[in-house]
Amino acid sequence: MAKRLVIVGAGQAAFALAAKLRALKDERPITILGNEPVLPYQRPPLSKKYLLGEMSFDRLLFRPEAWYAENGVEIRLSTPVEAIEREKQTVQLFDGSEIPYATLALATGATPRRLPAAIGGDLDGVYTVRDKADADRLADGMKPGRRLLIVGGGYIGLEAAAVARKLGLEVTLIEMADRILARVAARETADAIRAIHEAEGVKIHEKTGLTRLIGDEGRVKAAELSDGRVVDADMVIVGIGVAPNDRLAADAGLAVQNGIVVDAFGRTSDPAIFAMGDCAVQGWNGEQVRLESVQNAVDQAEAVAAVIAGGSEPYRPKPWFWSDQYDVKLQIAGFNLGYDQTVLRPGTREGSLSIWYFRQGQFIAVDAINDAKAYVTGKKLLELGRPIDPSTIADPALDLKSLIV
Repeated sequence: MAKRLVIVGAGQAAFALAAKLRALKDERPITILGNEPVLPYQRPPLSKKYLLGEMSFDRLLFRPEAWYAENGVEIRLSTPVEAIEREKQTVQLFDGSEIPYATLALATGATPRRLPAAIGGDLDGVYTVRDKADADRLADGMKPGRRLLIVGGGYIGLEAAAVARKLGLEVTLIEMADRILARVAARETADAIRAIHEAEGVKIHEKTGLTRLIGDEGRVKAAELSDGRVVDADMVIVGIGVAPNDRLAADAGLAVQNGIVVDAFGRTSDPAIFAMGDCAVQGWNGEQVRLESVQNAVDQAEAVAAVIAGGSEPYRPKPWFWSDQYDVKLQIAGFNLGYDQTVLRPGTREGSLSIWYFRQGQFIAVDAINDAKAYVTGKKLLELGRPIDPSTIADPALDLKSLIV
C-alpha cells in the first residue's frame, strides 16, 4: 500500500492539511473525500457577503479545480464515507467501495443543531446556516418585508440578524438564556452588541424560549414563545449551536467526548488516524475543549501536516476569532474559558471599546469592538505571555502600544 493520506471532509481544515503538506514538499498520495458537490470553499462569507449577493461563489473557493490535479491531490466530491475499517486500514464509501489508507485524517466538521420535528422543526421555511446549500435556500426566502424569527442569540444568530436587516426583513430574535452571547462573551460585550442590533431595528427577547412553531399547509407561519406570546414568522433561522461530526470515529472505536479526542499532535486513540478542526477535542489549560473557528481549523491542520511529514512539534492553540455585524467588527483574541474578572476599556474612536478578560489575575482574552488597536495589543500580549495587571488596562490614560514595545 502506498503511503496514501485519506482526508475525510472537504472544508477549511481538510484543504489546509493538503495544502500545507504540499508546501512542505511532502509528495505522498492524497485523497480528499467530501460530502458536498462543490470544491472546498470558505464558509464565513456564506452568511454575510455571499448571502447579500456581494460575493460570487467562485470567489469563495480556496483554489480552482486545476490546483488539485497540479498538486497531485485527488478530490472526490459527493462522496460520503460510511465507515472506517481500522484493522484493514480502509474507509468504506456509501456505494460499498473501499479506499485504503496509510494515514487517515478526520476533518468532518460539525452539524447545526435543529429543532425537533415535534415542535415544528421540519416545517418549510425553517433554516440552519452551515454550507452553500443552506445559504442558497436561505437567499431564496430572504425578501424585503418578510418576517424572520431567529432562535438563538449566539454569533450565528446575530450575524444572520444583521444580514436580514440589511436585506429589509423584519427581525425578531429570541434567546432562552438571560442574555445574548451568554455562553461565549461577557455581559459588557453582550450589552454593546445588543444595543447595536436594537438601533438597527431588531427586536431581541431574552429569557424567552420557543414552545412551538405553527404551520399552515406544511409551512411555518408563526411561533408560540415560552411567555405565551405568538409572533408571526414567514421564516425561521435556527442558531442553537452545533454538534461535532464524530459518528465515524465513535463507530470505529476511537475515543470521543463531544468530539474526537486528540493529543497535542492531533492524533486520535489510533496513531494512524488524526482529527482536526470543529470535530476535534483537544487539551486547553487542563480542560478538554473544541475550538470552533476558522483560525483553529487552519492552524491545527497545518500543525498536523508538519507531524505527518515527519515533524514532532505539538500544536499550541493561539485562538482568535471575528464577527462582522452591520458596520461593526468584533475581534476576539484568546479564549475566555473560566474568566472571573473583566475590564471595560473605551476606545479612542466613537463607538469603539474593548473588554479584557482575566482569570485569577492572569490576562486570557480580549473582545475588541471596532477597536483594532486593542485587538492587536491583546493578541500580542497573549503571544508573548506577558503578564498585565487589570488595573493597568483600566487606566484610560494608558497608551496600549506601551505594553508591547
